[in-house]
Amino acid sequence: MVEKVSPALARRIALAAQGFGRPHPSTVGTRQLNGVIDRINLLQIDSVNVFERSHYLPVFARVGAYDKTLLDRLTFAAKSPHTEYWPHEAGFIRREDWPLFRWRMAAYRERYGTDPDSWYQRNASTVDWLRTELASRGPLVAGEIEHDANKRAGPWWGWSDVKRALEFLFLFGEVAVAGRTRFQRRYALAEDVLPSSVLDTTVTTPDAVRELIRRSAVAHGIGTAGDLGDYYRIKRAPAVAAIQELEDAGELIPVTVGGWERNGRPEKTWLHRDARLPRSVSATALLSPFDPVVWYRDRALRMFDFHYRIEIYTPAEKRIFGYYTLPILLDDRVVGRIDLKSDRQARILRVQSAWSEPGAPAETVERLVPLLRTTAAWQGLDDVAVTAPHRGDLAPLLAAAL
Repeated sequence: MVEKVSPALARRIALAAQGFGRPHPSTVGTRQLNGVIDRINLLQIDSVNVFERSHYLPVFARVGAYDKTLLDRLTFAAKSPHTEYWPHEAGFIRREDWPLFRWRMAAYRERYGTDPDSWYQRNASTVDWLRTELASRGPLVAGEIEHDANKRAGPWWGWSDVKRALEFLFLFGEVAVAGRTRFQRRYALAEDVLPSSVLDTTVTTPDAVRELIRRSAVAHGIGTAGDLGDYYRIKRAPAVAAIQELEDAGELIPVTVGGWERNGRPEKTWLHRDARLPRSVSATALLSPFDPVVWYRDRALRMFDFHYRIEIYTPAEKRIFGYYTLPILLDDRVVGRIDLKSDRQARILRVQSAWSEPGAPAETVERLVPLLRTTAAWQGLDDVAVTAPHRGDLAPLLAAAL
């Protein structure tokens, strides 16, 4: 039985569990795309589009260039096999997994919907009107709903009352997403979107939490209680209880990993019994800031010695690395970060900064250049250019190599 795991093996286990280390398929179709989603269980959504929306990137990192319209059919279409909820943050999940989050829907309703002084209760008439509107006209995007309250107020990111009510009903599970149009959610009553086989399925909270922790363990391969809980944003106490049940059942194996410490002592860590223990992992990939490999920043620091923060909300003059830097994965190490912009008008993929991490291998630039060219082609762009050769130690080397 495995009891001690080296940090390098822990990295390889984690990356193999996430689908890295396999040759990219020669052709990427629906089967391969479903395979990625089935492996990592969800695709986190983010609206930033300076390079590419985040949910497309984990698939590209694992299988290479693919037709994004195929993924759109799996996620955006009204009758697609996936829907949206908040499994980690906002994300795409399989429709049949929706009942696993009823406990979260109930918790959101208790938190936001029961207090007489809450916004939701104070705007009950708008909510009731909205239910009637969706029943008669849905599915609809928020902008298609005509109501006196459906007016923007404040800055551009301000939500109208109608949009806010829709989001509350979505959190509560009363409204579901019936695909997207131009990246805008189409809302409908859940019974008009989800099949009865999903709506009629009831999963108790302990069973749902245990199943989500089990899936987290499979997707991680190896992890601490914090790692396994974070995947589905499950609080520590219920996560630890579920982990103990899975350990008692023999599905999770307690191990220690060198250097993984908490309060000066080896941190409790578990290996999934079916996890692969590869001797090597071969990978060259750009990771979304919301890729499961790095989205839990504590794990990224512990596993890869990679301190990662995106600087979208940092004033430009105070940014260190760039607006939306992507971690660079080479084999089993995160070796740098790169800030990319898809200049669609000029048809150029622009490198706005590029930085290496300590100990990055000498072949980093040599391996990164063909990946950038493949990335540009996948984006429908004709060339790659380093916009600011002074921004980062990798930038001038990339400029010369390109």
